[in-house]
Amino acid sequence: MTIAIAPLPPEQRHRLAPLLELYATEMRETLAGSQPAPGAQAAALLAKDPRTEVLTACAGDDIIAFAIFFDLPEAVFARRCGALDDLFVRPDHRGRGIARRMIDALVGIGRARHWSHLRWIVPEGDRGAIALYERIAERADWRSYVIRLDPAASL
Repeated sequence: MTIAIAPLPPEQRHRLAPLLELYATEMRETLAGSQPAPGAQAAALLAKDPRTEVLTACAGDDIIAFAIFFDLPEAVFARRCGALDDLFVRPDHRGRGIARRMIDALVGIGRARHWSHLRWIVPEGDRGAIALYERIAERADWRSYVIRLDPAASL
């Protein structure tokens, strides 16, 4: 099966709703007690936000993975960097190297845009993702912290 990785334009982001719903369900298990939004609501937010970029992996017309990322200013180096916010591969397509290919595609985008780096965070309990990231990336020298402004939305 051929997997195509390409940006998803804002006007097509409604197509992410089922996959975002699946992702939210999985994240509820990882971040016990959180209340993620329904997939259609999340897809509408992505479609309206001009700062958000989405990369998808498709098998034919079927979206099987997505990466949500941002192109940000990086003040220390006076350049830009990439921030990967979410990466999700449908469970029935995991173990096939799709997440790695998505990250490789983001690295390619970053090189073309002259990013200083690509960064991301991952929940401590996400062992599958952590195993991949430990193989392909360096652990950063800083920790992530959060101030929860809406406890019901993020735990």
